[in-house]
Amino acid sequence: MTTATVQQIKKQVASIATDAGIPHFWLTDWLLYVLDKPSAFLITEESYQLTDSEFDQFNAGVTKMQQGTPLAYLTGQQAFWSLDFKVNEHTLIPRPDTEVLVEQVLEWIKAQDGFGTKNEYPKRLLDLGTGSGCIAISLAHELANNSHNKKDNWQVVAVDFSVAALEVARHNGTANKIANIEFVQSSWYSELSTDTAQLFDIIVSNPPYIDEADAHLAGLLAEPISALSAPNHGLADIEHIIEQAPQYLRTGGLLAIEHGFDQGTAVRQLFIDNGFEAVQTVQDFGGNERVTLGQLLNK
Repeated sequence: MTTATVQQIKKQVASIATDAGIPHFWLTDWLLYVLDKPSAFLITEESYQLTDSEFDQFNAGVTKMQQGTPLAYLTGQQAFWSLDFKVNEHTLIPRPDTEVLVEQVLEWIKAQDGFGTKNEYPKRLLDLGTGSGCIAISLAHELANNSHNKKDNWQVVAVDFSVAALEVARHNGTANKIANIEFVQSSWYSELSTDTAQLFDIIVSNPPYIDEADAHLAGLLAEPISALSAPNHGLADIEHIIEQAPQYLRTGGLLAIEHGFDQGTAVRQLFIDNGFEAVQTVQDFGGNERVTLGQLLNK
């Protein structure tokens, strides 16, 4: 076909997606992006015939997806939590399971009613390896707008080693009108201070945690590998973050880390070995161990 209607494309979506091993919704969402139409358009305007340029753009995108480019890199955007984020090849694509990390941190803050309100210092939250900024920005947004937390003036610091990733994160902070956030180039904690006034009440991170020998990495080549994999069976960066965290956390502070589905036991032990208490692991939407949290009750 030199061109096609919406109905004709919809009929081909299933077979194209199955053959390419990609989600069906990638194709329909890509079609909506090309046409700049809402999802209802696929139902109400099935007879719409794509222009030559629209058809060419749609096919070019399908080819890229078949070659391994994720939909989010074609559209340049990805929804996460309650916001939209710009993404590109310098950042990981935010995943739904990471929303569990955001959710758990917010629930912990809510459970700590009065936590730190008598501190002489403002409340501070650190996101290590921020990438697109999705975790830090989502938390900053909630902490600035949630009525339960309005009594607390939260300052959020988002760290990444990649200058290109920080550029994306800063854009996302501005685009989502987040004011209570600072972006810092740093290799984990290296550029941060251990002065009492600069300590954090919460540290969160979704670090690289895939084993460098994991066969699944071959299917993730479009994303930055340095943000995905780590030595020591994927635990090297997690271990560094946990071991150094007590220097940067206030007494009573929380550390929350996303990790691999099979790393829960090892991560919990690292928390315990480094003085954290009330250590627990929370499952993701698929029932896999995904986020471990612990509190630094004694320093």
